[in-house]
Amino acid sequence: MKLLQVVPAIHEYADIAAFAADFRLGRHDLILTNARYGKYLAGLDCPVICREKYGTAEPTDDMVNAILRERDCIHAETGVERIIAIGGGAIMDMAKVLSVAPHGTRDCNELYRNMGSLARVHELIALPTTCGTGSEVTNISVIFRAPLGTKHGLVGDALYPAHAVLIPQLMETLPYHVFACSAIDALIHAVESYLSPLATPMTDVFGEAAMREILTGFAAIAEDPSCRSALNGQFLRAATNAGVAFGNAGCGPVHALSFAIGGKYHVPHGESCYQYFLPVLRYYKVNSEGGGKLTKLEALLCDILHADDGLNALADLLERILPRKPMSAYGATQADVEAFAVSTIGNQQRLLARAYVPVTLDVARAIEQECL
Repeated sequence: MKLLQVVPAIHEYADIAAFAADFRLGRHDLILTNARYGKYLAGLDCPVICREKYGTAEPTDDMVNAILRERDCIHAETGVERIIAIGGGAIMDMAKVLSVAPHGTRDCNELYRNMGSLARVHELIALPTTCGTGSEVTNISVIFRAPLGTKHGLVGDALYPAHAVLIPQLMETLPYHVFACSAIDALIHAVESYLSPLATPMTDVFGEAAMREILTGFAAIAEDPSCRSALNGQFLRAATNAGVAFGNAGCGPVHALSFAIGGKYHVPHGESCYQYFLPVLRYYKVNSEGGGKLTKLEALLCDILHADDGLNALADLLERILPRKPMSAYGATQADVEAFAVSTIGNQQRLLARAYVPVTLDVARAIEQECL
């Protein structure tokens, strides 16, 4: 039984300059990033692609295809050896596709048809600028696929970054809402992997560490919002710990349910997962027999939050960090309840297989209705 796999080497630096010097960045390194991080790149002799040139919404196959064409043009001029991803989950997802797509690839949907034979084309170095995705240590890329009408995961060991680089400086300008959504996403990664049937004693170590780091950080911020910047390193490490946990044990129904609304209404990933997090945990509690990992999770939450009821304390703390909005606030209608449930059951069985309690179409429909 394999207990744990951690592929990327994990580094931490005080700033971009120290990282660039240590890794000897140069003209053969292609940076994919957001425009807001341009100020950190002054003086670097690297070609840069800013994703805003192709849109600001969640990654789509059309967006990725356009970036692939630009990568090929840059490669023809300089010879791209490494991809440097500086950004949140969207940047990481697109950079992973860039790292495995052969030159001349015109449609990234082709990669899904050959998922079992993905091979690394460029070494990937991942610098997260949010504290949520954990994508810097995982082998999955999630983009919206027009042929399916939903987000879909591209999975393969070739998608692992070679290096994960944590730089708290890059979180300095992160807006509060983005910070909150991304940290909640990391918390969900830790919890879903902890409850996954694929969890091991080793993945539990990383998941528990992430939960403790995130929730103690949230408790501090709820009392004093000004302390957030001092906690940037803690939240970055927590997201990476959660990434190691779910990269091995997987996520489950919370993520499965999130993709349909995220794809249709372009709800940021962490925010769409937050929609379903507490409803799924409540469904587990009502429909499990007691004991087991859910009971251990509740005890862990009680310990971290100094509470008698872990799930209620969790809900109260999250509401203080980020009040949860109904699906309808993003534009969802009654018609979406059935459509989203069908899409989840039809397209997300990889994730649903890791449910703590099985999720059927009727269950998905009921959770969608509760969240509307």
